[in-house]
Amino acid sequence: MRGEPSCPKCGGRVRAPGLFADSWQCDVHGTVHPLQPVIPPSVEALSVVVHRAQVPVWMPWPLPVGWLFTGAAFAGDDRSGGRATAVACSGPGPLGGIGELLLIAEELGVGLGARYAGIDGPDPGPYMNVEKPPQAKVLAAGRPTPLWHVSGTPDDRAVFAGEALGLWLWAIVWPEQSGMLMYDELVLTDLRDAGAEVDLLPCGALSPRILEP
Repeated sequence: MRGEPSCPKCGGRVRAPGLFADSWQCDVHGTVHPLQPVIPPSVEALSVVVHRAQVPVWMPWPLPVGWLFTGAAFAGDDRSGGRATAVACSGPGPLGGIGELLLIAEELGVGLGARYAGIDGPDPGPYMNVEKPPQAKVLAAGRPTPLWHVSGTPDDRAVFAGEALGLWLWAIVWPEQSGMLMYDELVLTDLRDAGAEVDLLPCGALSPRILEP
């Protein structure tokens, strides 16, 4: 587990603000919101992400039966706050085996979702056919939210994206056949609004999916 910030788009090293730039810099992508080290799954650690977030921290709530919270991350710094958040959950897949779900909320251009999705970013728009009906729907903060299939991703995952609260919402599921999970109209809660219920969150082992985009 890396202990230093990295580029949300490529994982490369970033330079902190200094004499020559007042923002974090990646040699490849220029100005970025730095991805902070992944936070292991605990209620206390999750609260750090929640309190710094300027964007939603999405979590299926209640979690599907047998599912656990398995890690979180955010992109941003102490000055800007979290401009992208990622929450991992793991549990029984719809067709057997273990399924893994990563939910990402981010501002336009951050690029974290595209990196986890395995596509060239920064945003999903070019990979979505919004002329067609959405392939999945979730209830996000009480609002019906359509999600479209994102094309061009690696075969081992299913990727959906849409807009919730004026920001990108990505749902990335491993293995690909566990994408059926998204057809059950998951209920997503923004943990910034969850209150004391978060203390009941069941936690599992750290997901390798959130560690290695």
